[in-house]
Amino acid sequence: EVQLQASGGGLVQAGGSLRLSCAASGFTFDDYAIGWFRQAPGKEREGVSCISSSDGSTYYADSVKGRFTISSDNAKNTVYLQMNSLKPEDTAVYYCAASKLIDCSSWSAFILYEYDYWGQGTQVTVSS
Repeated sequence: EVQLQASGGGLVQAGGSLRLSCAASGFTFDDYAIGWFRQAPGKEREGVSCISSSDGSTYYADSVKGRFTISSDNAKNTVYLQMNSLKPEDTAVYYCAASKLIDCSSWSAFILYEYDYWGQGTQVTVSS
């Protein structure tokens, strides 16, 4: 059974930090890129960050660059998203997803239909 379990969300004040986790199981972790996406109410899902588990390449949306850091622990089949200097506009449900085909070197990392598996998401709320 393929599972992607996102966790670590919560309520935080602007300027604060959270670390999200994405625990993967049921597929060969090293063969996939893992992306973080977010969706606020009434808005389209957008890419946040991506990491290739095979070579460690990373990619970030401009809106989070310099504030968020993606990393992976291949031994634990887990990807993390460290979110610092959070802003109210970061409020969204954050999803992790796995793609066999994409790499994390360009905007193509955020092509939604290229992702094979999706987790259920975790809520991040940033208050002002």
